[in-house]
Amino acid sequence: MFRILLKTSGRMFSSRKLLLPQSKGILSMGSLLTQRYIGLQKKSDNDHYYAGTMAEVQAEIMKRLGLEVGYSPVPKTREHLLKYEPKITDLPPRSMQDSFTSVIIPLSSDKSLQDRYVAFLGHVRLGRLMEDMDMFAVWVCHQHVNVPSLPADVHLPYTFVTILVDKVTFSDVRTRATEDIRMSGHVSWVGRSSMEIVVWLEQKENGSWRKITRALFLMAARNATNTGAAPVNPIKPATDEEKNILDGGEERKKLRQKLQASSIFKVEPNDFEQSLMYDLYKRTTPQTTIELNKRVLPSNCRWMSDSYVVNTMASYPENRNAHNKVFGGFLMRNALEISWVGANLYCKNRPKLEHICDISFEKPVSVNSFIKMNAYVVYTEVNYMQMMTIADIIDSSTGDQLTSNVFYYTFSAPDEVPEVLPRSYHETMWYIHGRRKFKYALGLE
Repeated sequence: MFRILLKTSGRMFSSRKLLLPQSKGILSMGSLLTQRYIGLQKKSDNDHYYAGTMAEVQAEIMKRLGLEVGYSPVPKTREHLLKYEPKITDLPPRSMQDSFTSVIIPLSSDKSLQDRYVAFLGHVRLGRLMEDMDMFAVWVCHQHVNVPSLPADVHLPYTFVTILVDKVTFSDVRTRATEDIRMSGHVSWVGRSSMEIVVWLEQKENGSWRKITRALFLMAARNATNTGAAPVNPIKPATDEEKNILDGGEERKKLRQKLQASSIFKVEPNDFEQSLMYDLYKRTTPQTTIELNKRVLPSNCRWMSDSYVVNTMASYPENRNAHNKVFGGFLMRNALEISWVGANLYCKNRPKLEHICDISFEKPVSVNSFIKMNAYVVYTEVNYMQMMTIADIIDSSTGDQLTSNVFYYTFSAPDEVPEVLPRSYHETMWYIHGRRKFKYALGLE
């Protein structure tokens, strides 16, 4: 449960750490999904549901799509597959059980793999796991889509891309880079050309699997050349539990649309937020002078403009997806790791990742791009830090920047952290936006 907090001047204070509500556990989608997960987990213990290792899954995806191993600046054309794109009426309904599958990351037996996943203290790099979960979500899409009219010798005329990642909640399990990790998941909702995928991540401990995280991926089905939307099989719930999960997916879709429509970047702040903005102005304006642009920083506070880290990197073909664009998982891994650095430097301690509440993919990124990532501390509350990380594509010839992704991470520190404060109106909008993301991630609003 949350400890009682005192609200003073728009900020929540406590002499103790802010605790997560127990009712908002790792499977916060609802008790029905939790029950569904338990049932499907038993199935994942059966080898019939294992797809193999992540490396084997990646190879199978390439095979199904008819893609060749090795890089070519001009990828093999898939235009000949456009004629095989089915109509929605040609696609039979599928149940959630039909798409359920599991894969293994064999850390216990593959020493070279351990080197890629291990963090400084022997834990698993969460950025690597996010990278794998993105690929796994694509694999679940492959399990759901079934085209009976497709000839056996014709490759799948689809492209699956990540639209957003939402509600990634981490447990208190301390991962180890020497034990196997299992990913399981299934389709939980579908639109005409979109699919919501729920993914669970577990690690073996003393002979049993313990949950690390759960995530929701919203995927788009595109045609073979990624130039237009493609229909997917509808879901026909096999049980009452599946029906409730499907209804929940529809509710989550409506909530996402509502949040997007009311974004601080589209509409003005509400009445409470405007009062909060005025309070921030009063707290950072000196009482002794009314000189223009004269600001004062309260004790135990830091300016947002001083609370960020930046990294610019070149992307390479090894970071590509099946369509010669930068793999979304690569962007997620780097954004998470630079955000962790920013949070670490801000609290001067090792922070714990608690939530990833929203990752949006705005633009595809070419494999020859320069990518600039800025990780900002945009909101703090007691021992929590809300990070907003922006990935921009840089045109090397003009220097122009175009935002391709925005990431939101919630970290906790062992002790209370300094309060971050905005100095400009623009920063104040980010502060309000970060506050909203923080409340949404922790289920406070």
